[in-house]
Amino acid sequence: MITLEHVSKHYGETVAVDDLSLEVAQGEVCVLIGPSGCGKTTTLRMINRLIEPTSGRILVDGHDVTSVSPEQLRRGLGYAIQSVGLFPHVTVAGNIMTVPRLLGWDRPHMQARVQELLALVGLDPAEYSDKYPRQLSGGEAQRVGVARALAADPPVLLMDEPFGAVDPLTRERLQAEFARIQKELRKSVIFVTHDVDEAIRLADRIALMRDGHLQQYDTPEALLDHPATKFVHDFMGADRALKRLGRVRVSDVMRNEVPTMQDGSGAETMAQRASCAESRFVYIVDAGGRLEGWFDCVAFREGRVARDAITSVDWREAAVRPDTSLKEALSRMLGQGFRSIAVVDGDGRLLGDVALAGIEETMTAGDAYITHAGGEPEVDV
Repeated sequence: MITLEHVSKHYGETVAVDDLSLEVAQGEVCVLIGPSGCGKTTTLRMINRLIEPTSGRILVDGHDVTSVSPEQLRRGLGYAIQSVGLFPHVTVAGNIMTVPRLLGWDRPHMQARVQELLALVGLDPAEYSDKYPRQLSGGEAQRVGVARALAADPPVLLMDEPFGAVDPLTRERLQAEFARIQKELRKSVIFVTHDVDEAIRLADRIALMRDGHLQQYDTPEALLDHPATKFVHDFMGADRALKRLGRVRVSDVMRNEVPTMQDGSGAETMAQRASCAESRFVYIVDAGGRLEGWFDCVAFREGRVARDAITSVDWREAAVRPDTSLKEALSRMLGQGFRSIAVVDGDGRLLGDVALAGIEETMTAGDAYITHAGGEPEVDV
């Protein structure tokens, strides 16, 4: 969908981007990352011709971006930036309508699109359509910025650190919202960030750059497990094993068969389950299969009365969903002091659990070092 062929950008003797070639397939998220000044934002701006390349070709859907005027090109590309760039004197609805209006859409079509996009980014159209940017929080403004970038349903979305100006909690929520939207829309996205964790969470492929040169272009798993150089190895961080957990879903390692008993079971039934259960805990569910808590078999066998061996919980706080990352599941486990955590669906029905042992196995997968044939760590000189 997006192809860069030997693209370079020189400012006199200064080389911002040097001989960059890469391809982004239809529906993929490519994240450009690297140290400050590595050329990632320059690369993004060359795609929509805010900056003209010194040499090379850039193709979008097989067409050279220089074959049309910059204005026409940009109307077909979504663009979201860190500072959002909403027009302060225009309502949220008016901001979102900017490109559709330039394309000549009729008003009913534009209004319907505003309603659709605000709902998509998690903002109530009735509440937010007539607000002005000054009335929005930072996170709300970023959502409107994404909605505006998607307004004309562009096949390509360019995003330059779109979540970089908000607090960590809001940033995490925006990342989750973007991942949800991308799963639904499957746009071809080039996303610039300096945050390794954000890149790992959102990317299908990561392009790691340094001094204008591409160091490695591959999946997040490949950069974590098989870094091509010591620079890549070091840039991805010493906690690569923990970062790897952000790419694995609970559904990939969960146990589907777990011991259960129905809420309201008598002491005799509990005693029978406690005596034969191989695991320490038996999950307690209601008649609809929703998680109510668990029964501590070890505590019961050690003499605690049945009612004192029961822990009642709210499944919204004590369980995770199948699409939760293992990194979040581990955090929840550590916070609760358990070695496993229940997995439920959107209605709280118990689906299984994930154990610490499964997470540890995932953390130790992959290569810990870059090695030559002789087995010594590679050194970037």
